[in-house]
Amino acid sequence: MSAEREFQDFEEEQNQDGYKVSAKKSVDEYRRLDAEDESLAKWKESLGLGSDVLPLEFAGDKRKVVVQKIQLLVNTESKPILFDLTNEQTIKELASKRYKIKENSIYKLKITFKVQHEIITGLRYVQYIKKAGIAVDKIDDHLGSYAPNTKSKPFYEVELPESEAPSGFLARGNYSAVSKFIDDDKTSHLTLNWGVEIVKK
Repeated sequence: MSAEREFQDFEEEQNQDGYKVSAKKSVDEYRRLDAEDESLAKWKESLGLGSDVLPLEFAGDKRKVVVQKIQLLVNTESKPILFDLTNEQTIKELASKRYKIKENSIYKLKITFKVQHEIITGLRYVQYIKKAGIAVDKIDDHLGSYAPNTKSKPFYEVELPESEAPSGFLARGNYSAVSKFIDDDKTSHLTLNWGVEIVKK
């Protein structure tokens, strides 16, 4: 089964849960909501809906979640492996690259992103990993809910739980991953194709 088919099955399964998300409001709509209510104003400020919300990444940018970079932190490497996601060309090249990780290494992902336009609820990181076309692992991590970034909080950083790289002759080799950032609305904010190569110690 292809990774895309697995994602379709996953999304169909989610759509059958009967949960419906209420209509979202934009940042400006929240700001105007009972603007004269002081306690409500403080509450909105605590959510990051104050006057210092950052401008869009670029004029006319309609993205709501802007994933800026992903770092692959490996305990056997002195520096993180960096995926710079601010460049379309870099994103396209990820699919053909294989980053070497030593077997039995402990690794985790550190994700840096920005939110704009509206509050994002229930953001999740979903990933399927395959070796030789066979699915070997699935990750589904809840990242949380986030308000648009402000001057005092220009970006968010989230670290996923640690994992251990497989070991042994059969475990070594190339692995491909398909990753998605999905929210409560079932909106997919970014899809990435990338991979690693598990090598001998």
